[in-house]
Formats: sequence, C-alpha cells, structure tokens
Amino acid sequence: MIDKKRIVNTAAVLSLSAALLAGCSGTESSSAAAAASAEMPAPAKETAAEAIDEAEDTIVIDYEDEESEEEDLTTISDDTAALSKAAEETESAEDELTTTEEEVTPEANLSADTSFYYTEVPEAIKARMRGLSYPADDSAAQISWDKLRYMKVLYVNYSGVTCEGELVCNKAIADDLIDIFRQLYAANYQICQIRLVDDFMANDDLSIAADNTSCFNYRVVEGTTRLSNHGLGRAIDINPLYNPCVYVKSGRVSPPAGAAYADRSADFPHKIDKNDLAYKLFIAHGFTWGGDWKTLKDYQHFEKK
Repeated sequence: MIDKKRIVNTAAVLSLSAALLAGCSGTESSSAAAAASAEMPAPAKETAAEAIDEAEDTIVIDYEDEESEEEDLTTISDDTAALSKAAEETESAEDELTTTEEEVTPEANLSADTSFYYTEVPEAIKARMRGLSYPADDSAAQISWDKLRYMKVLYVNYSGVTCEGELVCNKAIADDLIDIFRQLYAANYQICQIRLVDDFMANDDLSIAADNTSCFNYRVVEGTTRLSNHGLGRAIDINPLYNPCVYVKSGRVSPPAGAAYADRSADFPHKIDKNDLAYKLFIAHGFTWGGDWKTLKDYQHFEKK
C-alpha cells in the first residue's frame, strides 16, 4: 500500500530543500552574507557558523531523505505500471471470451438486452424434455422442434430477489414474451418461480401446486387427440397458486391449495385481475385471459392463437 503521508512529507522536504538552496545560491545574498560576516563580532561569527553548519547538516539529511523517497516513488511507479499492464491483459482476455460467447450463440434475439433472449431449443434442453414435456420419439410429435424456442428471462421473486427463469414457447409468441417479461421485471412485478415443467416431471398439477410459471407442455385437450394451447407453446400460466383455475359448476379448484384465493373479490398479493400489470401487458400483446371464460375461470392463464 502507498504511504500517502510519506509522499506528502517528501514533497514538503523537497520544497524546503529547494527554498534553502535558492536562498543560499543568489549572488547578492552571498555578498550580503559575506559583508555581514566581516562586520560580525567573533562570538556572533561562531554562533552563525554553528547555525550554518547545522543548516548544512539538515540539508544533507534532507537530500538523503529525498533520495530515499525518490526510490520509493520509483518502486511505486514500477508497481503501478505492472498492475496497469496486467489489467490491460485481463481486459483483452475478457474481450476475447466475450467474442467467443457471441459467436457460439445460435440465432439469438438479444433484443438490446442480453438478460432477455431466446434461441432455437438447444440439444441439451431437448434431452431434458424428451419423454417428459416432449414426446420421446421426435417423429411422433405434432409440433416440431423448429416451431419452438428456448427463452431466458429475469424476474423478481416473492422475496424481492432477482432470479433467472427459463421457458419453452412457440416461436410465434417469443417476441411478445420477451417484451412482457422485460417490462414486468422493470416494474419489480413479483413471480414465484419460472422453470421448465420438466423439473416437475412434466406433471402440470405438481407445477402449478409449486406456484411455477410455465408455458410449453406437450399435452392434448382432454377427450381429444388435439394439442392444447400449452401443447402448442402458445399459452402460459402466471403465479398459478394465487390465480387458480376455478370450475364454475362443480366449484373444483386447481391447484387445491389455490382455493384460498378463489374469491376474487378478496384482497391478497399476486392476484391477477384487470388492474394487474401482467393482465394489461398480455392483453396489449393480443393474448386472451382465462379469467374471462364462462364455464371455468382460469385466472393464471393467457394464450395467443
């Protein structure tokens, strides 16, 4: 660590030495001193000589200190130069790594913000999904991989902590979701978690019971062979525990723990209604809301056909 006080003192010593030298080097000053010395009584001369000797000793000491300080400053300068060079080499290496990462990112839509992006579904993600949220046999699927996109977004969880979430969606709504989630994040809109449904064995009941926000899950409409909008990657469920699906006739609630939030006239956090930011953003992007349906009220659900 650099001793700033030592450097400041060095400057003071150098200034003082310079002043003393300047005061002793002028011709007029030297002549005046000689004249004064000639007229000076012997005891005064001895006293003056002693004072001069003492001053000269002080100057010598100051010169020695000055040389020591100069050596310290030279060392500091050398160390600073070495650190500066190391910093430049580190920055250069980081630039090379950044360039490499950009080169291997496939079909990335960075949308002016690298924290929110989507790509074609990577092979590693396909491997996670096969046999779970996607058929084990690709040829048996009613929707091909090239129609889907893998997405990363940031969100604020219920504790106010920024987290990274992942989604798979239809490529037709990828830009919509990027814009919506970016605006939700900017507004500190809280979401419990955003994980692939595969983390819950592609079991929708387990996913919504965990209050997980998700999009794609290959499944057909009950009683048919037709893919649901989730199976097409065109539907998304947001904070499903606080925004359950309520079957109007039977009164059944999914997830069951969401029954505490089935009364939409009650006031509680994370509720989606027509005053909610998520509702406004999804509607503005052309989605429809399950909360407007008649035979069931799916408050967590937004879809775009």
